[in-house]
This record gives sequence, structure tokens and C-alpha cells, in this order.
Amino acid sequence: MNFIDKAFSVHEKALGLRNQRLEVLSRNIANADTPNFKARDLDFKQMFKDTQDSALNATHSRHIEAAEASADKGLKYRIPFNAAMDGNTVELPVEQAKFGQYAADYQATLSILENRISGIRKALRGD
Repeated sequence: MNFIDKAFSVHEKALGLRNQRLEVLSRNIANADTPNFKARDLDFKQMFKDTQDSALNATHSRHIEAAEASADKGLKYRIPFNAAMDGNTVELPVEQAKFGQYAADYQATLSILENRISGIRKALRGD
């Protein structure tokens, strides 16, 4: 593994998981009026830990992709504060608040990556 892979691999995985989490929340918001739809969320900490653990046990660089493919493993059903009469567990204000929070997390990860790239670029130029 070269120094560029080491510098970006954790953030690459985090960005992918954060993207999956935003997709799940988008699906929840889109189905807010669908009867019997169950709101879900991605357990980011568990998924990231599983990705890290599999990276430590991998014998080949392509083995990590198998751990990322099992996205349903980290999906959890959300327990609603107020149950709807039609069986839908999506609470729009909660979902929108979570989406805003996770979008900020996604942006923070992008910002960290940008700073790392900038630092490497400066080091390569000799600034």
C-alpha cells in the first residue's frame, strides 16, 4: 500500500458509507406517505468498524469490496416517536433533521479530504 492509499483510504470508505446513509434517508423521505413503509437508517459506526476489521484481515487488496457489498447488514429499522395509523414509521421532521446532520458530516469528510490533498500537493511542490 503506497502513501497515497494510506492517506485517503479511511476517508474514501467514510465518504462511501456517508453517501449510502444519505440515500437511505432520501428513500425514507420519499416514502413518507407510503402505507406500511418502515423507516430505516444505516448504523454508520458498525458499518465503518466492519469495514476496518475486514481491511485488517484481508489477504488481498480486492477483498475489501466484499465487506462494502453487504450494505443491508448495517441497515436498522427506526423506532418512531409517534406511530402512524397506516403503519408508516417515517416521521418527516426527524428524517429532515437527520438528513441535514448527515449532509453536514458528508461535507466535513469532503473538507478533510480537500485539506489532505492540499497538504500533499504542497509537499510535492516543496512549498
